[in-house]
Amino acid sequence: MKLTFIRENTFRLLYLSTFHKEEDLDTQVERYLEKMENPDDIEELKEFHLEELEYPIKNKEKELILNRLKDIREKTDEIDSLINESAVKWTTDRMPKTDLTILRLAIYEIKFDEKVPTKVAVDEAVELAKKYGTDNSPKFINGVLAKFF
Repeated sequence: MKLTFIRENTFRLLYLSTFHKEEDLDTQVERYLEKMENPDDIEELKEFHLEELEYPIKNKEKELILNRLKDIREKTDEIDSLINESAVKWTTDRMPKTDLTILRLAIYEIKFDEKVPTKVAVDEAVELAKKYGTDNSPKFINGVLAKFF
């Protein structure tokens, strides 16, 4: 089991949560994880942009992803406060959702996950920004996270 896989799926579900009402989120998370467990149709995987990830997802991985997602969501106000303190001329309500989600995940790893070294959290966040963000995202993410060293 690779933490990169756990991180990317956590990012995807955390990002998904920014678009759904609280009462709908559990259904959306279940639907996503169901597709990761039973990838019976490549077209369905493409719908979720999952074809480049490893699957089927294992129960241990699913459990880790769900625990991280829950913990991050519970700490979102605290994490957002840290982001707002560190992002010069930016606030969480003005940031692109992709960048904000990457920052939330990275700051969670830096501040609350003792198993992840800060440098790894930053490097992985920049990689997520390259993959999912805009051309400016990696530099922005790196700049905000640099304040946590």
